[in-house]
Amino acid sequence: MNRVRQVSAFVGRWFALIVLVAGAIALATPSTFDGWAAQIPLLLQIIMLGMGMTLRPRDFAIIGRRPWALLLGVAAQFTVMPLLGWGIANALSLSAVLTAGMILVGCSPGGTASNVMVFLARGDTALSVAMTSVSTLLAPVLTPILVLLLVGEDLPVSASDLFVSIVKIVLVPVLLGLVLRLLLPRLVERVIDVLPLISVAGITAVVLAVVAGSASTLLSVGLLIVLAVVLHNIAGLALGYAVGRVCRMPVSSRRALSIEVGMQNSGLAAALATVHFSPAAALPAAIFSVWHNVSGSTLASYWSRRPVEGDDVTSPKGAPANNP
Repeated sequence: MNRVRQVSAFVGRWFALIVLVAGAIALATPSTFDGWAAQIPLLLQIIMLGMGMTLRPRDFAIIGRRPWALLLGVAAQFTVMPLLGWGIANALSLSAVLTAGMILVGCSPGGTASNVMVFLARGDTALSVAMTSVSTLLAPVLTPILVLLLVGEDLPVSASDLFVSIVKIVLVPVLLGLVLRLLLPRLVERVIDVLPLISVAGITAVVLAVVAGSASTLLSVGLLIVLAVVLHNIAGLALGYAVGRVCRMPVSSRRALSIEVGMQNSGLAAALATVHFSPAAALPAAIFSVWHNVSGSTLASYWSRRPVEGDDVTSPKGAPANNP
C-alpha cells in the first residue's frame, strides 16, 4: 500500500504534464482513439463514485456552523464562472459550439482537486470540501438551468436531458460512493489510496477522446481557445478571492473561495458537451483540465509560503489528488 501511495503522489504531482502529453498524442494520431468519446460518461461515473467514497457526514457539518460562508461560496461558484464563460466567449467571438463548451465549464460544480489545492494553500479546507460537495449535489438542477439561459438562444439544448445526464453521471455515483463509505468503511479505507490513480487515468482518457474527436477544430482555433480558457480560469480565481474580501471573510476562506470558484469539474463539462453538443464543444473542458491544475498548484504553492496565523487548516483525508 505504501507503493500505491508513492505512485499516487507521483501521478498527482505530474498530473498536468501527463494530461498535456496525452493531448499531444491524441492530436498527432486522432484515429487511434476513434470511438473513445462514447465512453466519456462511464469514465466520469467511475471518477464521481470515487469522489463519493471520500465523503463523510462530517464534511457537511460546516452547513450548520457557517451557513453564510457556504452559501456565499456556492453562489459565487454558480454565478461568476458561468457569466465569465459566456462573456469571454462572446468577447473573443468564438463559434456557437465553442461558446457552449465555455459555458458548460463555467456551469459545472467544483471537483476534489480544488480541496487538495486549498489544503496546500493553507486555506479553509472544511469550507472547500463543503463547497465541492454541495455544488456537486446542486449541479443536476442549477447546471441545466444556467446552460439553458446562456446557451439556449444559440444552440438547441434540453434542460431535462441535461438534468438526466448529470443525475446519471454525477449524483447517482456520488451518493452510491457515500453509501459505500457508510456501510463498508473498512473496505473503502483499503482502496481509497487507489482513487487518485483512477481519477488521473479517467481524466487522461477523457482528454484523449476529446482531443482526438476534435483535432481539426483544435488545429484551426487552438491559440484562441487556449487564451479563452486561461482568461476564464484566472479571472475566476481573482474574482473568487475578491468576493471573499469584499464580504470580509478571513484570508483562509478567501483562498478557499478563490480556488473553488476558479477550478471546475471540467470532466463533467466534457461529458455533457460530447453527449449533448459535439466533441468540439468539449475542447474548452479538455484544455481546462490541464490548465486549472497548473494554475491551481502554482497559486497553492505561492500561498503555502504565506501562512495565515491562527487558521485551522486540516487535510482533506482520502480526497483524490486530482479531479475531472
